[in-house]
Amino acid sequence: MHEAHQQNQEPDEAGPSRRSVLWTAGAAGAAGLGLAALGTGPAAAAAPGAAGSAAAATTPRPQGKTMIGVPFERRSTVRVGIIGLGNRGGSMIDLFLAVPHVQVVAVCDPVKEKAAQAAAKVTKAGQPAPAVYTNGDHDFENLCRRSDIDFVYAATPWDLHFEMAKTALLNGKHVGTECPLALRMDQLWELVDLSERTRRHCLQLENCCYGRNEMRVLRMAHAGLFGDLLHGAGAYIHDLRGLMFDPTYYEGPWRRLWHTRLRGDLYPTHGFGPVANYMDVNRGDRVVRISSFGTPALGLAAYRKEHMPAGDPSWKESYVESDRTISLLQTAKGRVIRLEHDVSTPHPYSRINSLGGTRGLFEDYPERIYLEGDQSNDEWGDFGRYADWDHWLWKEHANPPGGHGGMDYMLVFRLTQCLRLGLVPDFDVYDAATWSAPVPLSDRSLKAQGTPQEIPDFTRGLWRKARPGMDSAKPAE
Repeated sequence: MHEAHQQNQEPDEAGPSRRSVLWTAGAAGAAGLGLAALGTGPAAAAAPGAAGSAAAATTPRPQGKTMIGVPFERRSTVRVGIIGLGNRGGSMIDLFLAVPHVQVVAVCDPVKEKAAQAAAKVTKAGQPAPAVYTNGDHDFENLCRRSDIDFVYAATPWDLHFEMAKTALLNGKHVGTECPLALRMDQLWELVDLSERTRRHCLQLENCCYGRNEMRVLRMAHAGLFGDLLHGAGAYIHDLRGLMFDPTYYEGPWRRLWHTRLRGDLYPTHGFGPVANYMDVNRGDRVVRISSFGTPALGLAAYRKEHMPAGDPSWKESYVESDRTISLLQTAKGRVIRLEHDVSTPHPYSRINSLGGTRGLFEDYPERIYLEGDQSNDEWGDFGRYADWDHWLWKEHANPPGGHGGMDYMLVFRLTQCLRLGLVPDFDVYDAATWSAPVPLSDRSLKAQGTPQEIPDFTRGLWRKARPGMDSAKPAE
């Protein structure tokens, strides 16, 4: 779940197979075709009518009852359909297969070899052979129409998430996507409305919320150890230059191309989700505005000059995405959240992950803590001393399988547990929309020289009521 891209030239809107080259996604040389024509691509995300502050502040009338507090239907087996089987989907399928009472019913990818590999994993795990959908750009629609799927999971390039989530909802399926949920404010509102209308959950599957440190800090914050919360920070700082220019890592340069089209925070949810949970955003507080600033876009061009041969297609690209984007968000209670994004310069991996209050603070990368009464003399304390505050998920699964330190498995385990036991999910469509909103709004703020952009209230006023979230109690089986 860790990734980013962009380009200056307008894409060729006449490309015959736009979606297949973008998913996991088709031919390397054609991956940029038709992004704007889809109406969900980066050009559309930055369009004047798509994400302006006036549009962001408008709260449309609800088309159905809220999905806050709505449980899944209880079921003995969770039947899953997976769309997109590249780097992310191809690894996450292993975790769905590792959780008891979960069956992968169908897989979909226009790259037939990837779909075949995924199907082989399913049968090797002892499950019936899944249905395989590889027939062109829209075969995911046929997957979503199946009557034997409970949950659709989409792990495709970013601008396809909206259409796939929408299709799943309209076919009566609960759905979760990789980050971000959608790229435009109108798309985010449409998914909120559709979730309410169809009575199906639409989730941003933000795995970093399930990190061990993140869940420990969450429980400590809710227990008052940091006092009254004042500020937090999160980020996606990950040197992706080598991967973005690698001709084989991505199926086409879809991620790098984003750096030619948007200037804002392309990947905010890894940093935003955990801090939003600490501060009970949409559960007693809400974010109200964002102001973003960015550095010049120099990193990718410098890397290209040093590493890419003359004649490589990347030499036709002009990068506009700031190497480092810094956004400040303010909440209704006056708290401040700082988000950062940088995938274009040398830097050790970091999500920053910090939280401060009136009684102390935590900072990650490296992990350290200072709590009044526990530490003194202005010296950091050992965060390992607070292991008793680990969430029950981490106490129950001390050495989880899978990538990203086990947080991927925790997400899949907890998601499918909620589906199977008929529980309310740990986060909902309102969180998904809120966490994804900085993509278009930070771009708009950057273009307006940092002018604050209003973040809409996707809950339509229901954020004022405290309610459970990620800090869940262990359920009875």
